[in-house]
Amino acid sequence: MTEHIPVPKTNAKEGPALRLRGIRKAFADVVAVDGLDLEVARGECFGLLGPNGAGKTTTIEICEGLTPPDAGEVELLGRNWAGEAAELRQRIGIQLQETQFPAKLTVEETLRLFRSFYRHGLPLEESIRMAQLDEKRKSRVGGLSGGQKQRLAMACALVGDPELLFLDEPTTGLDPQARRHLWDLVDELKQAGRTIILTTHYMDEAERLCDRVAIMDHGRIIALGTPQQLIASVGGEHVVEFAVGARLGDSGHDHHPVDVTPLLALAGIQSHRVDAGVHQLSVDELHTTVPRIFATLDEQGLHLSEFRTHSATLEDVFVGLTGRTLRDE
Repeated sequence: MTEHIPVPKTNAKEGPALRLRGIRKAFADVVAVDGLDLEVARGECFGLLGPNGAGKTTTIEICEGLTPPDAGEVELLGRNWAGEAAELRQRIGIQLQETQFPAKLTVEETLRLFRSFYRHGLPLEESIRMAQLDEKRKSRVGGLSGGQKQRLAMACALVGDPELLFLDEPTTGLDPQARRHLWDLVDELKQAGRTIILTTHYMDEAERLCDRVAIMDHGRIIALGTPQQLIASVGGEHVVEFAVGARLGDSGHDHHPVDVTPLLALAGIQSHRVDAGVHQLSVDELHTTVPRIFATLDEQGLHLSEFRTHSATLEDVFVGLTGRTLRDE
């Protein structure tokens, strides 16, 4: 674990850490963000999820002051980018999805450079330990692995001792052990009262770290709540997935279509959808519902080529709302 990280000098009663009102951004004829309203409380770890093209990256860049909105209001820590940009840059930290560092500088030199941008910040030694880069402190950035560069980007985002931290896919490229370490670090940052806005392509990461999650699609927020609330919205605690294969002499999935009406009439089944030939059912109790599913499909003379179950997750919420998985292009 890292050393204790000081609690920022903020007051939860000052208002939300982030407030967006009516944010709109278009690129030519493409509306990337469409009248978005959002509030993130101080001390909250907030996850923003969305498929490619949903407007998530544009929203984050607007929050970070990198992209101006066409319309709407942005407020961070009670301030705005229009008149208080210099002050805001002293109080926020940003880890971009990809950060390009000078290849010839060492890890220590890079962190010293970033630390020089802030009036107040963390000691250099603490930043290096937090990112688990002790053994690489004298190494040139150009020789670091992808995961090590990701950890360096996290250290640079923290070196200014930020009150509000933006993490854009922070664990991409990390090995499982380093990923777990970063999760522990985020937990410690939360306990210290910092606000974290996180984007991720890992649903287990969002469930593990985020107090609340917003799902974006087509420039709007289509779901908002705690991970537990959103998972409960699926309608069942479990998901049953099956595919119908060909009988002997036949070929191809779903050669014999499934009549879903009898399935939806079964007690314990909340909803049904089909994705690439795989049927997905939201189910309350597996032990009583699965035998009924088998019996119903058998009555239709169907042969199963696949059958599996899992507990409902944020991934199921995401697919149900957007029709895509988070990693779909």
